[in-house]
Amino acid sequence: MQNIAEGSQASGTSKKMELKLTNVARASLEELRLDYEDFLRQRGLRIWPREDPRRQALIDRRPATADDVAEWIRSVHGAGGQSGQSGLSGQQQLSTASTKSTPSTYPEISANAALTLIAVVSALLNRQLTAQADAFGQQGGFTERLYHHRKANRAGP
Repeated sequence: MQNIAEGSQASGTSKKMELKLTNVARASLEELRLDYEDFLRQRGLRIWPREDPRRQALIDRRPATADDVAEWIRSVHGAGGQSGQSGLSGQQQLSTASTKSTPSTYPEISANAALTLIAVVSALLNRQLTAQADAFGQQGGFTERLYHHRKANRAGP
């Protein structure tokens, strides 16, 4: 988060630095994703596949705070590891029936929730990086624009 803020602040004078810091933020998220996956593997817990309906249920919920995510985790846990109040069909709920409602499912649900949100943020950062690169390609950097401005002033009217 700090890299994004710093990159945004630097954008006025250095599009290159903005790109660099946004990319550092994206790389940090990738490290965090790997940490959560390792956490699940080391404990013998499942990493939910991309098509798991619980992932989409969390995304559709659009949690704005950590408390919103915690509430979703409790609702999934209370539904026996299924998505509970998310409105899934019986067929979709059957696909998650293997997850029993035990205290050990809290870490699985929580880590998979984090992985889901990391995937969303990563996709948004990828779009931001593409937009930043396009802007840099079209407008150039601050130093480049100053050079063209100085060159035009030297040439005179």
